[in-house]
Order: sequence, then C-alpha cells, then structure tokens
Amino acid sequence: MKVVTPKPFTFKGTNNRAVLLLHGFTGNTADVRMLARFLNDKGYTCHAPQYKGHGVPPEELVHTGPEDWWQDVKNGFEFLKGEGYEEIAVAGLSLGGVFSLKLGYTERIKGIVTMCTPMYLKSEQTMYEGVLEFAQNYKKFEGKSTEQIEEEMKDFKQKPMNTLKALQELIGDVRDHVDMIYTPTFVIQATQDEMINPESANIIYQEVEAEHKQMKWYEDSKHAITLDKERDQVHEDVYDFLQSLDWS
Repeated sequence: MKVVTPKPFTFKGTNNRAVLLLHGFTGNTADVRMLARFLNDKGYTCHAPQYKGHGVPPEELVHTGPEDWWQDVKNGFEFLKGEGYEEIAVAGLSLGGVFSLKLGYTERIKGIVTMCTPMYLKSEQTMYEGVLEFAQNYKKFEGKSTEQIEEEMKDFKQKPMNTLKALQELIGDVRDHVDMIYTPTFVIQATQDEMINPESANIIYQEVEAEHKQMKWYEDSKHAITLDKERDQVHEDVYDFLQSLDWS
C-alpha cells in the first residue's frame, strides 16, 4: 500500500500578513492544515514546514533531533521573509509552540500562539512510550500485518533514542528564556490534555513579558487541539488574536 505522506505547504493570502504554522513532535503538517485553510480564507498567507524525520517512517525520526527541526523552523521563517513578508506571526502545537516561543526571543515576529505547549520535562520513559505508540500506529497506517509490525517494532526498540534527551534540554532552555519575550502572545490549552502537564500554560502566560497577552482553556479538548472537538472555536480565537495585532 502506498502511503501518501503529508508535506510542507504554503497557502498564499490576499493581504500582507503571514503566519508560520508549526506542528508537534511525531506529528506533521496535517496537524495545522485546517487552521491554515481557515486563516487563508480570511486573507492570511500561511506556511507550514515539516520537520526532518517527521511524516515518514519512524525509523527516520531517530536519526534526527531538535537542532534539525529548529533549522526547519528557521528555514520556514526565512522562506516567508524571502516571499516579501515583513510582518510574520507564528502559531505552534505542542513542540511547535516551544519553537514559536523560541522564535519570540530570537527573531522579530508579530505575535505568538502556543497550543498545548510543554514547559515541564516529562520523563524520557513517558516520552519513549509515546514514540513507540506513534511507530506502531504509523505501521498500521501503512497497512502492514500484525506479524510484520511486531517484527519491525522489535528492531525499532533496539535503536538508540538520543532525540528524547535533546528534546528535554530544548524545552528546559526555552522555559529559561520565556521571560525574554515581549511579543504579543496567546496561550491556548486543552483542559483534558493527556500528553503534557496543562500547568505549562500558566507558566507561559505568567512568564511572558508581553503587555498584550491572553490565555484560554478549552474544556472539551485533548492534546491535539487543532484536530479535536473545539477546533472551530480555536480557529476563530486564533483569528481574533491575529486581528488584534498592530499590523502595519
């Protein structure tokens, strides 16, 4: 069975406003595609890079790490600048939110939206279990037999996962720098988030130094909030936040 893998995308808008959209760890651009379509219909140009080792067989993920993914984020930002956009906002889900915050203190951006973004370091074991679940689901998606999946998962478990320690270090480093962010920030958090400690949202909101900042909790959503029950409300709220920014 041929699997159609998600790819980076760009939706050109009708105004001079651009949004960089960033997906999560083990995710892909499909995480933010519906949000991008919604914003694009409102005139915004939306670009979503896909991190190296994502949206492809899980065996490729273990050979990449946060430095590769951060480079993909920076390339996405430079792509929009190269297209002539001088004012760029950024919105990210989970790890994408971590990168959005990092852009907030390393680049000049218009606004930041974080969605279910971790500031607490989970144990490597918990993160590893998440990767195994992702690998198993990917193989099911490929249409492989139960026997083949079991065999491949045995091999997969033998591979070193240095990525996870580096990921913890990245989250810790960004958390240490959140108080250097003065860019308008909108913190979105699912109350039923099963992947991260929801208290992370309070840390971001409290420590960001922006005068223009807001936080909203979504009672009926889990971690993948851009794909969950309240996604339409999330779309509207992100749009309202972007509209509130001081675009030239």
